[in-house]
Amino acid sequence: MNFTDDTEEALRSAVWLVNSAEEPETLETLADYDAFLADFPYSGRLDRDEAELAELRDLRPRLRAMLLAPRDEMAELVNVALADTQITPRLVRHTGVDWHLHAVADERPLAERVLIETAMALIDVIRADEGSRISICADDTCQALALDLSRNRSKLYCSTTCTNRNAVAAYRARRAGA
Repeated sequence: MNFTDDTEEALRSAVWLVNSAEEPETLETLADYDAFLADFPYSGRLDRDEAELAELRDLRPRLRAMLLAPRDEMAELVNVALADTQITPRLVRHTGVDWHLHAVADERPLAERVLIETAMALIDVIRADEGSRISICADDTCQALALDLSRNRSKLYCSTTCTNRNAVAAYRARRAGA
């Protein structure tokens, strides 16, 4: 399944935010927040202060619940997010990104815009029945989310670290059994 670029970017951003709560925490300081914005350049209002950082950190459990919910529950959570927010949809084009949908005004708080961008991306996931592309990492010691946007649905792990750890463990198990 190929999602639109803005859907994929919203899903990547939401998964990154959720995973930033895992140990070691990767969204603790304003420098961490700046790094997040460098990887996921949101347009609109950016206060870049401790309050905005705290709002993003507080949003993570809600995003995790939305991303991991079964399809019908995911739809309910998306509907709640959309109902809780003043939606002002419009098509925009900016900073080298072609026409795409912004559902919340640019002056609204970043956490609100992230929530609604995630909800809008999950609408595509729900409609395509592709919720299985978002899962918990297959590494038994990890609770981070894995986002599989590959064509062959082959991504099992949240990161290269977890992939390598499991590849080495499988190799050692094969060597021990030989």
